[in-house]
Amino acid sequence: MMGKIRISAVKYANTYPFIWGLRESGFEKKVLLETDHPAQCAAKLRDGKADIGLIPVAAIPGVRNSRIISDYCIGTNGKVRTVMLLSNCPFTSLDTINLDYRSVTSVTLARVLAANMWKKEFRWNDTSEKTDFFDIACNEAVVLIGDQCFESESRYKYRMDLAEEWKKYTGLPFVFACWVANRDIDKEFRDEFNSALKLGVDNIDKVADYFGNSGKIPRKELLEYLKVNIDYQLNEPKKEAMDLFLDLMRKL
Repeated sequence: MMGKIRISAVKYANTYPFIWGLRESGFEKKVLLETDHPAQCAAKLRDGKADIGLIPVAAIPGVRNSRIISDYCIGTNGKVRTVMLLSNCPFTSLDTINLDYRSVTSVTLARVLAANMWKKEFRWNDTSEKTDFFDIACNEAVVLIGDQCFESESRYKYRMDLAEEWKKYTGLPFVFACWVANRDIDKEFRDEFNSALKLGVDNIDKVADYFGNSGKIPRKELLEYLKVNIDYQLNEPKKEAMDLFLDLMRKL
């Protein structure tokens, strides 16, 4: 292959084990690794600015020649903590939902739940970097994703975990992002890549030691989040959940 393979990874705490594994294994030196928010990861892979991306599941159909290349993902089997519907009024009073511009899958999940579980119609507002997520009316909510949920959720009176809602509705886990390539990647590279990811997933305590002193999330809270809320194995129940989610997304 010509040049180093370009990889775009999500820059949130749920990806720390992957980043740690890629660095500690030395694999990072063999590639060009960048970290972006989920929507950017998807755009880079779609536009050919990356060869591999940890991209939102909802974005996979939009990537030409997409293929999942890893046994690992960003998933959960219940409450995830970092994909939230937040408001200052009860859910029954809401008619407008503001969608986090950094997200692709989570904002689609909100729409899927609204159509199929909640049986409720909303006005959906797109947001941007300039949006003040705290300046919302009483009839509005926000879908907020990522590390900012740890800092921001306490500023709202009402909180709903969207992954937990999915679990209630389907009985299945949920997959937010997968490692996807937009071209053929040889088996030797894939095997080495997966081994590096596994190193991080198998050493969550060391990951929490490393990032718990430098990030916004204290070590104890980070450790619980990575061990309890995030599930990294892309197993058969998660693949079933992905298929169902993509089918419901297509029907929206």
